[in-house]
Amino acid sequence: MSGVGVLDKAVVILAACVDGASLAELVDRTKLPRATAHRLAQALEIHRMLVRDTQGRWRPGPRLGELANAAPDVLLTAAEPLISALRDATGESAQLYLRRADERICVAAAERASGLRDTVPVGSVLPMTAGSAAQILLAWEPPEAVMPLLPRCKFTGRTLAEVRRRGWAQSVAEREAGVASVSAPIRDRTGRVIASISISGPIERLGRRPGERHAMAVVRAGQRLSGL
Repeated sequence: MSGVGVLDKAVVILAACVDGASLAELVDRTKLPRATAHRLAQALEIHRMLVRDTQGRWRPGPRLGELANAAPDVLLTAAEPLISALRDATGESAQLYLRRADERICVAAAERASGLRDTVPVGSVLPMTAGSAAQILLAWEPPEAVMPLLPRCKFTGRTLAEVRRRGWAQSVAEREAGVASVSAPIRDRTGRVIASISISGPIERLGRRPGERHAMAVVRAGQRLSGL
């Protein structure tokens, strides 16, 4: 926590709404007084950081994405040559993903020039419930931000614990049949995971244990992009 009470409470409210939350659920998840939770949620709604769905539950609002899009693209600028280098080193398509609520967005990519490949165009929106990049983006999140989503995931809490232990993730036919991937975290200067760098391609080429071949290359690329 930062020690700035109102800000810390607002961040707790936002985290509690990642998968949608009623007022009762907000109170239960945040342990804040009902009046405080309601007042802060309404304030965040006014600023479009929260919106209400058809059931009246608060969910992340469009302002969060707008602020992220307006942020300096230092990471993207630095990532472009490194993603291309990662593609060349591994022979597989490489991508950079950011999380937006219950989704992840491909914000940079370098594709194989020929042959079988997993094509993920920039701007593609993929679920946070499958794939090694999703595992990375969830593995270091606090439990209250992960547990509501986990029942819908194709991986388990034990999988995420293993990702934290070894520092990288792999998936085989988890997001899409026939596709394997390897991902590693990109961290900010405080050590918080802010993005995932990945390679992906056909299982017939990457094998059933793609991390054994490519994890170190992906981890090194993530480390080079961390702390910018």
